[in-house]
Amino acid sequence: MGFFLETLIGGLMSGMLYSLVALGFVLIFKASGVFNFAQGAMVLFAALAMARFAEWLPKVSGIDAKLLVNLLAFGGAMLVMVAVAWVIERYVLGKLVNQEGITLLMATLGIAYFLDGFGQAIFGSNIYKIDVGLPKDPLFLLESMFQGGVLVNQEDLAAGLIAAALVAGLAAFFQYTATGRALRAVADDHQAAQSIGIPLNRIWVIVWSVAGFVALVAGIIWGSKLGVQFSLSLVALKALPVVILGGLTSVPGAIIGGLIIGTGEKLSEVFIGPLLGGGIEIWFAYVLALVFLLVRPQGLFGEKIIDRV
Repeated sequence: MGFFLETLIGGLMSGMLYSLVALGFVLIFKASGVFNFAQGAMVLFAALAMARFAEWLPKVSGIDAKLLVNLLAFGGAMLVMVAVAWVIERYVLGKLVNQEGITLLMATLGIAYFLDGFGQAIFGSNIYKIDVGLPKDPLFLLESMFQGGVLVNQEDLAAGLIAAALVAGLAAFFQYTATGRALRAVADDHQAAQSIGIPLNRIWVIVWSVAGFVALVAGIIWGSKLGVQFSLSLVALKALPVVILGGLTSVPGAIIGGLIIGTGEKLSEVFIGPLLGGGIEIWFAYVLALVFLLVRPQGLFGEKIIDRV
């Protein structure tokens, strides 16, 4: 039971990180109806900016305090992501209003490849380190109940708590703020939202900036765990099955979907993997997403769209 709980907790922590990345997909889709394939590239680009700013700032300014350097680097990286959001709205989405969905999808693919190449040109292509002080030592819980206790990675626990707090904050933002309601109105009908005075261009900049903030937080956490490298964008794409499972328009769905996939892939790898030769963790999420596409294509919490002809 102790080993099962270790695996379950590890899966839940990974699931929260998947949920964090999946939120970027959901935010963009809710506000613009665009499935943003560039979210993985945004995670990588934001993490690269954070890592390189944290490396350059002490050399340029002479500041040695790690907390201050990280705060300044975070602020600089966030400004970069806001600038990216503005450029995307001004030169891509603003030119494609009311175009077909496939056109917008291909535009986000172009953005993804551009950010990958542009990030490599500006920040370099090596593996970079992000150190924001997340605890690395393991933690043993429930030692009185199980022999040896339940091993929990403190870094995963801290990352999961950060992701949970951000998810809760974004859910409240969408539900209770005027800007959040405007975002939902734009998601329902662009033209109707414009007709009542909601500035579509400003809303898109806001939502891409929020998605950039989510990508930055996810990039910092994943970069702290794995190092900032160009495979990070592929790790972020694990969030694709999460949004399929939870629903493209549902913030709670992104959370539940991430938890299901995180725990499912860990448990299946540990308990079923030895019977099948291992490797289940690599494809489990995608097979589960395929099953949902066949059975419930709108996801657990997604809106069922009915077209009358």
